[in-house]
Amino acid sequence: MHPIDLSIFVVYIFGLLAFGYFFFKKNKGGDDYYVGGRKMKSWHVGLSVVATDVGGGFSIGLGGLGFVMGLSGSWMLFTGLIGAWMAAVFLIPKVKQNPAFDNAYTFPQLFGHYYSANVAFVAAIISAIGYAGFTSSQMLAGAKLASGTFADLDLQTALIIMGVVAVVYTVMGGLKAVIYTDTIQWALLMFGLIFVGVPIAYLEIGGMEAIRATVAPEMLTLTNLGWQDLVFWAVTIIPIWFVGMTLYQRIYACHDEKTAKKAWYLAGVFEWPVMAFLGVLLGLFARVAADQGMFEFLGAADIMETDPETGLPMLLRTVLPVGFLGIMMAAYFSAILSTADSCLMASSGNVVTDLIGRFREFDPDSPAFVRTSQIVTLIIGIFALLLAATMENVLDLMLDSYAFMVSGLFVPVVGALYWKNSTPAGAMAAMIIGGSTTITLRYLGVNLPYELDPNVFGITASAIAFITVSLLTKSEK
Repeated sequence: MHPIDLSIFVVYIFGLLAFGYFFFKKNKGGDDYYVGGRKMKSWHVGLSVVATDVGGGFSIGLGGLGFVMGLSGSWMLFTGLIGAWMAAVFLIPKVKQNPAFDNAYTFPQLFGHYYSANVAFVAAIISAIGYAGFTSSQMLAGAKLASGTFADLDLQTALIIMGVVAVVYTVMGGLKAVIYTDTIQWALLMFGLIFVGVPIAYLEIGGMEAIRATVAPEMLTLTNLGWQDLVFWAVTIIPIWFVGMTLYQRIYACHDEKTAKKAWYLAGVFEWPVMAFLGVLLGLFARVAADQGMFEFLGAADIMETDPETGLPMLLRTVLPVGFLGIMMAAYFSAILSTADSCLMASSGNVVTDLIGRFREFDPDSPAFVRTSQIVTLIIGIFALLLAATMENVLDLMLDSYAFMVSGLFVPVVGALYWKNSTPAGAMAAMIIGGSTTITLRYLGVNLPYELDPNVFGITASAIAFITVSLLTKSEK
């Protein structure tokens, strides 16, 4: 990387750390640290929501899908649009109109209100583990981006650098810093993609004529996927909008229901079509460049052995002129950090408020609460970094983390809000059976009917357990 590009990137990193330190000095209590003072505006929250949900992991993952599938990979984020708008209609009014959540910090507190403290405790464990895994996926995304761009930087060293920056920034800043910087980071990513990455890459690979001559025709269509892909993305991504701790924190951070709904509608549009097509287009361009032999000098002569998720970083490194590469690196790292910091905050909030808080009473307005939160955030960040060091695929790690949370938590949430016969015993059974079914099927490598994803069967098992046990125990509610 040219010294100019490196300088741009380094200045950006130090700017972020300085911003985190600024809020480190301003955070006075739990409201500031975890829910941004509860007075955030729709524009900031909407961009923060989409930055958190799409972020760098999906950006790198979308590039990988575009590399393999072409434009059809964009359908993955169409499920994000559906999930965002469904949550705006069916979830946000239930939360913002209920005074019980006026001072809430976490998603499991909803379970504590509708079910019991024990149910909330188990939900917090599931959420904390899931978001720690999701944080790991973002660190891995940043490491792949850096190692694919910097000639002499290996993946493990890049992972340590990216992980340390993400953890230190998040520990200092809290949610208010996260939301405000998400707005800047998302604007930077959009600028980088629309005005730098896409047009320059398009011209460098030879334009549409070269694209059509290089890749298979089906990669330029929206039908190059199976129905199983759509089912998998739908059952994994849509429900996360109802169980995502990062999303509940932002609902609580909004001033009122109208602000929150507006933010969610805005986030949906940015997910699809905006980010969906920008991401897969760059992945498609990377595939064209790889087929043309543009990556041979990087040791990627055999396209069949090229990691699809490294295609995008190699494309940026190959085609972008001096100065622009630094801008794009900062843009993508912005997206990565915007998700990593939010997920780390979510996991920390679960541990401090829902787990430790059950055994030790905190004054959420005290400096001690903030300091405890920062220590826990640091510990979880270190764990996430160690987990990322054992993984290879960003998208798989992200979707596994999603599936772990969704299969156990989605059905009890819907039941709590919309089924009067739901019971704590039913919710507990749904969480344990749903989550364990998905994880067991996934890691045993069982051949499932119609090649469906294990999460389909996990959610189904969760629903059956929830309804059955709730009906058997409704008199005990």
